[in-house]
Amino acid sequence: MKKTWRVVMAGVGALAAGSAALGQEKPVAFVNARVIPIESGGSAAPEIENGFVIVQNGKITQVGRGKADAPAGATVIDCSGKVIMPGLVDTHSHVGGIGGADNSATIQPDVRISDSLNPFDSGYRRVVAGGLTTINVMPGSGHLLSGQTLYMKMRMKDGKPAHRMEDLAITDEQGHLLGGMKMANGTNPMREPPFSGTRGKSAAMVREQYIKAQEYAQKAKDYEEKIAKAKKDGKSEEEIARMRPPARDLGYEAMGEVLSNKKIVQHHTHRADDIATVMRLSKEFGFRVVLHHVSEAWKIAEEIAAAQKDGKVLGCSVIVIDSPGGKLEAAEASLETGGILEKAGVKVAFHTDDWITDSRIFLRSGALAVRSGMSRAGALRAMTLTGAEFLDLQKRIGSLEAGKDADLVILSGDPFSVYSHIEQTWVEGNKVFDRSNPEDRLHAAGGFGAGRDQDPYFCCFGNN
Repeated sequence: MKKTWRVVMAGVGALAAGSAALGQEKPVAFVNARVIPIESGGSAAPEIENGFVIVQNGKITQVGRGKADAPAGATVIDCSGKVIMPGLVDTHSHVGGIGGADNSATIQPDVRISDSLNPFDSGYRRVVAGGLTTINVMPGSGHLLSGQTLYMKMRMKDGKPAHRMEDLAITDEQGHLLGGMKMANGTNPMREPPFSGTRGKSAAMVREQYIKAQEYAQKAKDYEEKIAKAKKDGKSEEEIARMRPPARDLGYEAMGEVLSNKKIVQHHTHRADDIATVMRLSKEFGFRVVLHHVSEAWKIAEEIAAAQKDGKVLGCSVIVIDSPGGKLEAAEASLETGGILEKAGVKVAFHTDDWITDSRIFLRSGALAVRSGMSRAGALRAMTLTGAEFLDLQKRIGSLEAGKDADLVILSGDPFSVYSHIEQTWVEGNKVFDRSNPEDRLHAAGGFGAGRDQDPYFCCFGNN
């Protein structure tokens, strides 16, 4: 019997409890589309030539082939001649008027990028114009450690783009903000003291920070064990209250989340020797890390693949740039990097580093990688599910599967064709971008007024 790739979610009514927050109770059926699911049941899923996707309460409920069995009262959207794929995931972005660590120190883990973002920034409209539904917004790379990143969804609120950081942030079940820790090495953080002046000193300063974080975590553990023993021994509440905990340090607390693998280190690194240093530190202290940019990763693909086996080095987030220039340590960057890493068994995602490359043309990264030797399936996964894995969000986003968030993109044609456009972007079952809307089209195509709010951030840009 021919497999239909139809997945029906049992107990859809269980999602109703969250429908008020998601704001999408009425089911929507996208029919007659070419569907690119990315994954089904843990293995690569073939593209569906005549498929459908049904969503309700912000979740995907069905993905299948042929005629859709849409629920009663569903809004049916005919996508004949269109392509549907999962919402794109950007593992490295700087939209939102970011401001992280300052010049007082080169290591500042207490800084939270969530405290500096401007949710009204028009950069977020460029994001959805490019089909991006989830982004990792990071502080810059001018420090060895510039602060905590924030994972964001481009959500709607009351029928309009959300304009509160709390509405855009991705949280865990307890409501805590999710994000990683931004670190960097190479030339960017090498400056006059208190910054490092050499690569050796950079690594030494990072080691010192991790050792102090380990010591802080041990003191906290010792205190907890001391309190537990006191309770077991029948000490009075007054006696227990006199047992003072160690003084709090927000930076070491955040580093503790890195050491316990609650936060992933998102690490800027270019040269092969700098990449090797990051992997060495990861092995030494046991933190999980995604290697970003990796201009010279093609030189040491096998070493990265070997380091990936212990589960600490998660893979490489590659930036695809096809124009010369930039920093010297990126001089040997190659468009073939994605393909070389893929063949070596390294997990690969792509990122924009927006403004370095524009969120609106993110799909171009995958297209260039395919042109330079990466597989089509690998490149599509690199823009979706692998990116989700690098943010610990693979159970929620990155593929069109029942039970996952209803984040999807409707394209006019093949995602890797220069003639295709992002026509619509949907987040959690709500349409957040529509190219047929003149205002949305302005942010997609550019023109006067599209980025006026960003003028103060740039000295040399025209009024565009």
